[in-house]
Amino acid sequence: MFKVGAYLICIFIIETSIISSLRSVLPPLLSPVRHAQGIHNVDGDKNYKAYMSPEYFDAQLTPLGWQQVDNLRKHVQSCGLFKSIELVITSPLLRTMQTAVGVFGGEGYTDKIDALPLMVANAGNSDRPAISSLNSPPIIAVELCREHLIESDDDLLWKANIRETKEELAARGMEFMNWLWTRKEKEIAIITHSGFLFHTLNAFGNDCHPLVKKEICKHFANCELRSMIIVDKSMSGSDPSTTNYPGKIPPGPDLPSDGVDEKNLK
Repeated sequence: MFKVGAYLICIFIIETSIISSLRSVLPPLLSPVRHAQGIHNVDGDKNYKAYMSPEYFDAQLTPLGWQQVDNLRKHVQSCGLFKSIELVITSPLLRTMQTAVGVFGGEGYTDKIDALPLMVANAGNSDRPAISSLNSPPIIAVELCREHLIESDDDLLWKANIRETKEELAARGMEFMNWLWTRKEKEIAIITHSGFLFHTLNAFGNDCHPLVKKEICKHFANCELRSMIIVDKSMSGSDPSTTNYPGKIPPGPDLPSDGVDEKNLK
């Protein structure tokens, strides 16, 4: 089992063909994805304080966000990632669940399909048809990878205008990563949030080349996917993965909710 702090570690990208031959000995191939554009991204781009509004705590995707979902879905199908993913983990917030189901769910749902729907029609005012679970990998919601906001251990109401510190968020991210190492699946997609990805991945790669560290820690665009494996640093990688996806297609405002210095909140 790989645990943070137990090994000197580094993150790198391994070509998919190499991964298949090393599957039995490597830790999981992780494909983290930032959710598609939500309504909070649009207003937050105009006024950063909008990210603190209770109105946007569980923001849904915008029409442009759904276009980004459709384009990422085409990508994961064309590159083969859709078929190889064994588990999809999503934050329990609406925008991440919509992204997860839209990208990795089955086809459109009808009453004639002998499988439960993953999403009902018009969920979150999406004006989208229902999505079935047919031929979809398992999708589970996990509290540990939710947005950069404080909730109690008893899952009580979140506290308005109070955010986790960066250290608290990073610690939660490490708890999530340690839990991932206990999973038996070898290819896992993670649909989560910009702040969670940034502060979690920032804990890795301190012993890598600065360019590698920079690549690990840069903010994700909306609907961007990066495939990676976290391993002992004695191992080595090759070319960038063919499953990576640049995100933000079509482009639109996607300023991370923690991407502006705190002085902008004053």
